[in-house]
Amino acid sequence: MTIVNQIVLASRPKGPPTAANFRLEETAMPQLPPSGLLLRVLYLSLDPYMRGRMDDAKSYAKPVEIGEPMQGESVCEVLASDRPGFSKGDIVTAFTGWRTHAAWSAGPLRKLDPKAGSITAALGMLGMPGFTAYSGLMIIGKPRAGETVVVAAASGPVGSLVGQLAKMVGARAVGIAGGADKCRHVVEELRFDAAIDHRAPDFPAKLAAACPKGIDVYFENVGGAVWQAVLPLLNTYARVPVCGLIAQYNSAGPAAGPDLLPRTMRNVLTRSLTLRGFINTEFAPEHYPAFLKMVAGGIADGRIRYREDITDGLENAPAAFMGLLEGKNFGKALVRVAT
Repeated sequence: MTIVNQIVLASRPKGPPTAANFRLEETAMPQLPPSGLLLRVLYLSLDPYMRGRMDDAKSYAKPVEIGEPMQGESVCEVLASDRPGFSKGDIVTAFTGWRTHAAWSAGPLRKLDPKAGSITAALGMLGMPGFTAYSGLMIIGKPRAGETVVVAAASGPVGSLVGQLAKMVGARAVGIAGGADKCRHVVEELRFDAAIDHRAPDFPAKLAAACPKGIDVYFENVGGAVWQAVLPLLNTYARVPVCGLIAQYNSAGPAAGPDLLPRTMRNVLTRSLTLRGFINTEFAPEHYPAFLKMVAGGIADGRIRYREDITDGLENAPAAFMGLLEGKNFGKALVRVAT
């Protein structure tokens, strides 16, 4: 019997996850399911939404149960197939979870062409993070030429694409990131108009200086102190796609700092703001072809660039994930499980 590995949720975190919340287990190689695929995981995607799945709380998706493998999408090689159109050696994306091998029988599945470009892009710019950026900005934010678009977590896979898409439609892009290196990358490599370090003691003033005409679209990935600095700068009729609140994911109690709800609601009313939370699946499959055409074309002609932060070894996925939640990654966080 062939033994393979998986990482399961050992306990629910109270505040930031720790190594004790994860457990590396050995298990038997899964069997090829009827009309399904047997997969070997090559790359695993790490994404902030996984933190919410670790809690036993009502949300848009079912939480991971104690003892179950952590959830996540991956790029895989097909080891065996009982499904028409798929053969041994094909490369696909599937929601396998944190495993070295998996049996697939249902759920999203996409065949990749390794000759068309990097297969890891299917977990980033040409995958869920990319479609999240596209749907939030283009469908909710609706940026227009000459407007100012601000995005938090601008060096990550979602934020970096938001700014580059804004530039493609003629808007001005201002990124918010953590640290001088990330800010430099956002301006020099991603070609945003400006990048502001949210760790700077005078961050609100620097953000205001970078947005002399105010903010027309703010793509929210962070919340907390960043939202506090953005709120006074929002123009009348500004649009705010709310994608994530990573500053709050590890909170074990009431958030630190002032209660921004009264001020937020007052501005929603007096400035006619649009705040719209969303999950990218709301817009698929209707908008997916347009997303792929725009982003794949941008990558091909050099208008869209991206960076990846790859950790080797499934056993190192928990540490890489905890680092992601602390902003230690630089680019799309991936784990190379096999080559």
